[in-house]
Amino acid sequence: MDSTLPAVAEELLKEIKKAFQETSHGTDTFFFRLKFIFGPSAVPALDLVDHRSVTRVMSPSGRTAYQVLGSSGKLYTCYSSCHFCTCPAFGFSVLQKSESLLCKHILAVYLSQAMGACQELSVSEEQLTSILLAEEEDEG
Repeated sequence: MDSTLPAVAEELLKEIKKAFQETSHGTDTFFFRLKFIFGPSAVPALDLVDHRSVTRVMSPSGRTAYQVLGSSGKLYTCYSSCHFCTCPAFGFSVLQKSESLLCKHILAVYLSQAMGACQELSVSEEQLTSILLAEEEDEG
């Protein structure tokens, strides 16, 4: 997990990962703790994980990014290494207004990692570059 998250969030994600490694499922306690820490992002993020909407995109050099198919059908690129998502909610609620710790897409990335529910996609360096540049063109 990334050190930019508060310690309590880091610890919860570690506990979820441990539980899923040991038993392949979580508990209701995790659900309530997720809602308490992450607020309204928790349920939609769990829904994204349930629908296997998170894909880890890896290149031969080891560079990685995550793509999350949002509930609207749009594909967002997330970077867990720097705690960033290309969705409008991240820009508004997280960066601009500081109302949320993170958006549902980034939380879905962290949860899918912890639960072992992340899809994997290997791409060439050029393909990964195209994915990253496509996001910049969408924004600009």
